[in-house]
Parts: sequence; structure tokens; C-alpha cells
Amino acid sequence: MISSLLALSIAGSSLAYPVARRLGRWAGWGMALLPAALFVAFLGYAPASSAGIVATDSLAWVPSIGIDFSFRLDGFSFLFCLLITGIGTLVVIYSGAYFSDATDRERARFITLILLFMTAMLGAVLADNLIVLYLFWEATSILSFLLIGFDAASAHARRSALMSLRVTVGGGLALLAAIILTGATLGTFSLTEVSARAPELAASAWAPAIAGGLMIGAFAKSAQFPLHFWLPNAMQAPTPASAYLHSATMVKLGIYLLARFEPFFGYLPRGREVLLAVALVTMLVGAFQALRAENFKSVLAYSTVASLGILVMLVALDGPMATVAMMGFIVAHALYKATLFFVAGSVQHATGLSKLRLMGGLGRYLPVTAVAAALASLSMAGLPPFLGFISKEFLFEAQIQSTTDAIPMAVAVLVNAVIVGVAGVVTLRPFFLGRDREIEVRHGERLGLIVGPIILATLGLVISLDPGWMNASVFGPAVAAVYGTTVDVTAAMPHGLSPVLLLSGVVLGIGALIFVFWRPIHRRLRVQLWLDSYDAESAYEALLRRIDDLSLKVARTVQHGDLRGYLWTVMAAAVALAGWGMIASGVLPRIPTAEEMGVVRLGPALMALVGLAGGLAAARARGLIGAMLAVGLAGLITALMFMVNGAPDLALTQFSVESLTVVLLTVALLTLPLAGHITRSAGERKRDMALAAAMSAVLFVALMDMGSSTPVTEVSAFYGERSYIEAFGRNVVNVILVDFRGLDTLGEITVIAASSVLVWSLLGPQSRAEGQTPIASGRSAFIFRFTSPLFFWPLLVLSVITLFRGHNAIGGGFVGGLTAALAFAVVSLSHGIEQTRRRLRIHPALLVGGGLTLSIASGLPGMLVHGTYLTHVWFETSVLGFTIKQGTATLFDMGVYLVVLGAVLSYLFGFQREAAR
Repeated sequence: MISSLLALSIAGSSLAYPVARRLGRWAGWGMALLPAALFVAFLGYAPASSAGIVATDSLAWVPSIGIDFSFRLDGFSFLFCLLITGIGTLVVIYSGAYFSDATDRERARFITLILLFMTAMLGAVLADNLIVLYLFWEATSILSFLLIGFDAASAHARRSALMSLRVTVGGGLALLAAIILTGATLGTFSLTEVSARAPELAASAWAPAIAGGLMIGAFAKSAQFPLHFWLPNAMQAPTPASAYLHSATMVKLGIYLLARFEPFFGYLPRGREVLLAVALVTMLVGAFQALRAENFKSVLAYSTVASLGILVMLVALDGPMATVAMMGFIVAHALYKATLFFVAGSVQHATGLSKLRLMGGLGRYLPVTAVAAALASLSMAGLPPFLGFISKEFLFEAQIQSTTDAIPMAVAVLVNAVIVGVAGVVTLRPFFLGRDREIEVRHGERLGLIVGPIILATLGLVISLDPGWMNASVFGPAVAAVYGTTVDVTAAMPHGLSPVLLLSGVVLGIGALIFVFWRPIHRRLRVQLWLDSYDAESAYEALLRRIDDLSLKVARTVQHGDLRGYLWTVMAAAVALAGWGMIASGVLPRIPTAEEMGVVRLGPALMALVGLAGGLAAARARGLIGAMLAVGLAGLITALMFMVNGAPDLALTQFSVESLTVVLLTVALLTLPLAGHITRSAGERKRDMALAAAMSAVLFVALMDMGSSTPVTEVSAFYGERSYIEAFGRNVVNVILVDFRGLDTLGEITVIAASSVLVWSLLGPQSRAEGQTPIASGRSAFIFRFTSPLFFWPLLVLSVITLFRGHNAIGGGFVGGLTAALAFAVVSLSHGIEQTRRRLRIHPALLVGGGLTLSIASGLPGMLVHGTYLTHVWFETSVLGFTIKQGTATLFDMGVYLVVLGAVLSYLFGFQREAAR
């Protein structure tokens, strides 16, 4: 099953870090077993690929809106899977040697990121559901960001990482919009069905917007003009990442997307013309900048931009030969460009040099690397008998068959000539010329650094000499998957004189001249500094400055530091929106009649009056302590109202929240200046009173309307009847939270987890408060400090009981987490942070992360057994003769418990650190 291979990749890459640390210097060889095993497994699909059989696999996710974990392995995705896993194996081996002088932690971290990226790429090319494809698509952007910025101490690396993230994720948002519009138009997110219904999609009113979103997303990922500038800057990444992401895999993901939607662009008026125009400009810009670049990796990066432009041009051209040329060029380019990036990394690792003009005569120090570079450059230059020559022949043949316009042909000839010149420069100059130059070489060749480049460079020769298997199992099925019909693919050396061969000769001749006159051409273009003011990167920097200036102006206006002002704005906006909604609807709110309201109960009415008195007292309080007590009174009355109206779970939660609020506010008050605080003027208090009255009126009308029109009895009856039958729980509230509406609860605890991480970072690093005496331990009363441990254990035990009884009685993970947090809060307030940490023995952030992971994982068994995520699995166990039903719902509730506990402690510890300063 395809999903099994992807699951193996996810599991292996997730566990890679501890294993790689354990392996130490052998991490590269050891961890390469994962991509190697996947490569062999995918090779097992070769017979099916040759026969034109498409393997599919699907797991239900959100079937109600057409989102499933659907995967499809056809000829095109098979080609990409072989590249991703095969080159990935060599990249991991190379990484282990490249980071041989780094710490075990750094090496393991880098290899883990590479393997996670491999997994994301596999998911993207195997996904048959557009939403799933988008998730993996964005994962590649995030992992690319982490790999480019791997050296966090480097300002250049951080800048480049942010640049790539902004561009690729921004393009991803445009892609998401196109995907949503596609699903809304066709009623499906299936990539297979969308391709089959391309004429219908192209005829829709949303076709231009969909095409624009697809193009922007693909152009951003595959570095097309004017979004190309991030790729050369991404060379700040360690070289193994450049070889893998920025030549062989990620940058071709945009090409993959465009090729999948090629029928749609073909039916769309001017669709191919737009693609062709962007491709030609990208080719010229990439070739021009390659002539100006001076760093080894920068020259390769700009030539990659030009090559990606060639691939987009082939997508734009019509006819079977264009698809054949695209497949051949994808493979040839991946082989020779990954090799040359490996070579650049080996040279920089051995010499510490990055500029080509400083290199020379390295062949005598790095002979195997020089041979690999020579073989890859010959393929890049398109010389026979290498695969690069065949792919270039396919390219010119596709242009001759697809268009009579001379401009694309002229651009292709010029750009390929520059690529020939680049191939000569990056090999002959550093390795075979300038042999009299004295260069310090810190070490010789290492096995891990030469295995990858020599294998890939040799493959470029072997495939062209014996292309039978590649034609039958890779190229042919890939062309059929994209073009839609079987095409005779013969990737072999041509015989006899032809127009295509003449064009290749012209390219080689011009390329040789570029190589010979490289130095004067390079110097002449390099000194034209005015060109840098008109490139896309300068426009990007100017846009960022404009955004920063606008953000500063907006921040100065809205971030005025007045908490009451913020609250006033929020409440005023809520009142305005709610009032406008009531008026715009044209329907008057329904107020229930006296008969519908029934008899007024005296007890709840008196409690409501007491709560109202608490609210009024809080509004009129002059001191912070008095206001806190009055607000607490209103909260307790709310809890009692829940209790008497048959909602004990809500009442218990409210009691816990009120208790914790007292603790947190007490700690917060210790951090605030109690003297000199700003008070409201008489006019401001009148405006506040008017706003409060308006807010109360809107809430009153809305609640009365909801209570009189919403069939709550039907909803209650539905859950009441099914809670025990379907979810084996008698506590309907808890069953709703962990089962029927489990996805909603998962979203809520995710927000809680994110807010706790934010609070932990905003309230200052832990180190600033360490070594200081916690403010609570110095100010709290002796009797409080003496008796607080007596509350700790009972509260902690109560929290665990509340957690596990919650499915059938009052309780649950949320209130259990609040109770446990209260136990630790009492100790923290009386004895300080350090004493609480000794009892906790784990960082609050780990509690939050572990709880969120547990809740997410608890839904996976249900997906495997029932086919639906978060449909819990139940089983029976016997304890002392009693049969007890247990299920994954308990694991979900435990995750909620940990998230709530960790989040509250993050707030509490953060406040106390501020108080201790």
C-alpha cells in the first residue's frame, strides 16, 4: 500500500533524531537506510508502471466535504519518488560526512530535517487530494525554511530563510485559494477527477482566478520570475540541502503541479501563452545573473533558475514531444545539478573557499571529485553520450514540433549556450586550470563526500548508453500520465544529421565562446552595479520597508497601551456588528411570552440579583482587591446558576476557573504598580456605562431570541440517546467534548497550547529569574506556607479522579487539568517557582506539547479501524471480576488534562518570573 510506505517514511523521519545522535559519526550511513529502503520499495512498482497500472490508496479523513487521504502512484509520481528517495539516500550519506566535524546534536538535527523534507516531498507527489497535496506542499516550505536557516547564528542565513518562507508560503496561499475555488466549482478535490474535467474547469467563471492562483503557487515554489530571487539567496543553506532541495526536488514541485494541470492551461484561453512568457523571461534573467555571479553555489543557483524556466516552457508547449522533453530534462538536470552542488560543497568543505576566481588546480587534491564534476558538466553542457545531450535534443525537437515562433527558439539557444559556458567554468577553472595557484586544502577526499557525486554523475552516462529500462519503466509511463495517452519514448543517442543536431552544435559553439571570454564578460557585467537597483530582490526589500513603515504607523495608532481602551474597542465593535446584523436581517428578535417563560423561580432569581450586585460592586470598586473580590462573587453565582439548572460539569469547571483566577490575579497584582495608576474621568466613566448598557442589551435580546427559537430539546435528546449507545459514556457533556465534537475540542486545546507558548516567550526567559528569591515565598504568611502542602496532594489526587471518572460522571480532562493546576498554583504562590518545579519535574511546555500530541494520536486508531479520525476505539478489560470498557477517548481526555495543566502553569510561572525581577 502506498500509504504504508508514506507512514514508514513519517515514522522513520520522526524517530531519526535520537537514532542519529546515538549513531554519532556513522549517522549518515545508518540513517540512509530509510530512504534506501523506500527507494527499493518504490522500485518494486516498476513492473506495474511499465504496464500502465496506477496504484491507488485512500483513507477517509473529512468525507463530508470531500477531503480524504487519497494517494496515487502513476508514472509521473513514480519518477519523482525514485528521484526523491534515490537522491535522498545519497544526500543523507553526504550529510553525515559534511557534518563530520559538527556535534552529534547538529548532525542529527540536520539529517532529521532532511528526512522530514523527504517525507513531505513524497506526500506531495503521491497525494491525489488537492487539500492533502497542499498540506505537504506547505510542509516542504517550512522545512526548507529550517534548512536554509540551519546556521541560526548567521544573519545572512536567517534573512535568506525568511525570504524563502515569505515567497513560498505566500505562493502557497494563492495555491490554496485556487484549490478551494476548484473544489467549489467541480465539487471535488480529487486531482485525477480535476484533470479529467479540465474543459469544464476552464469554462467556469472562476477559471482565470484558479489559473492565477495555480501559477503564483507554482512560480513561487519553482523560482520563476519575478519570484525567483529567493533561490540564489537560499544558497546560505548547508550544501547537502542545496543539492537536495534546490536542484533535485523542491524546486521541481512547482513544475510537477503545472504539469498535472497542463490540460487545464491548454483549454484556458491564453493559458499557454502566459506560461511561455514567464518561462522565457525567467530563462533570460537566470542566464544573465549566472554570468554575473561569482560564488560557486550562486552560479549553479542562477543556472538552476534558467533550467526551471526551460521546464515551464516545456509545460507551456503543446504536443507529445514537449512532455517527453520535460521528463528527460527533469531526470538529467536532477542528476548533474545535484552532483555539481555536491562538488561545490566538497570544495568549500576542503578549502573554505566559495568564490570561483580564487580556485584552481584542485584536481590534484580532489581527483575523484574532479572526475564527478567533469562527468556532470559534460552532461550539463549537452555533450554526447550523456543524458543531458539526449534531453537537449528532445528540447529542440519539442520546440520545432510545437511552435513556429522564432523567439522561444532563439531564447532557448542563447540560454543553453550560457549553461554550456557555466558547465565549463564550474569544472575546468576550479579543478583543471590554474595549477600553479597555491591553495590550502584542509583535508583530502572522504568516502561519504564522494559516493553521491560519483554515482549520480555516472548514472547520467549509464542511462544514455542503456536506456531500455528507463524508457519502459520511467520515461514512457511518466509521459503517458501527463500527456494522457501512450507515447513512444526513445531516450537514445540520435543518428545522422538533423536540424536538432545543428541547433546543438550552435549551442556548443556559442557556449565555448562564453567560456573562453568568461572573465571579461563576467567583469563587465559585475561592475554594472546599477543593475542591482532594478532586480526583483530590490523590489522585495522595498516592499518589506513599506510594510514595516505602514505597520509602525498602524501600531502607533492602535497599540496605545491602554487596556481599557482595547476592551472598549472590542466591545464597541461587537455591539455595532451585532446590532447591524439584527437590523440588516429585517427580522425582529423574538421575545418569549409570559406563558412560554413559565413561572419565575425564586431561588435562581435571588442568585441572579446577587450576581448583578457583584457586577455593580466591581464597576464601582476603587481598589483592585475589592474589584477582584466582586468579580469573584459574580463568577461564583454563575457557577451556582449552572448547578441549579442541571449543568454540574459547567459548575465544577466554573468553580475551578474562579479559584485559579484568584491565584493568577494575586500574582499579577504583585507585578503591578499599586500607586499612581490611571483612573477614568467622569466623562469616560459615562461612556463606559453607556457601552456596558448597550452590550448588555444586545446580549439580552440575543439570548432571549435564541432561547425562544432554537430547538435545544431536539439537540439534547439526540446526544442524550446516543452518548452511551455509541460512545459508552453517561456524562453527556464529556462525551460531546471528546467524541461527538472531538475535532472542535482538539482545535480549542491547540489554541490553548499556542497561547501558552506565546505567553512563555513574552513573559521573559527563565534564566532572568533564576537565582532570585521568588516573591511569593518572601511575602506569603507563615500559616499559608505551612498548610499549603496539605492541599497539594488531595487536590492532585482529586484531579486524577476527576479525569478518569469524567466519561461517566461529573469531571473530565478540562476540569481535571484545572484542579491539578490549582494544586501546583497553591504551592507556587506559597513556596515559589523552584519548589513547584521540583514537584512538577517537567517543563510546562513539555506538558503542553505532550498533551497535544497524545490527543492528536488518540484519533489515529479510530481512523485505521473505523475509517474516521477521532472516532474512538473501545475494548473490554476485566479487573477483579468486573468488566470495564476502555477506549481511546480516555487518551484524548488525558491529552486535554496535560494541555490545560501546562498552559495554566506557563501563565503562573511567567507572572511569578515577572514579579521576581
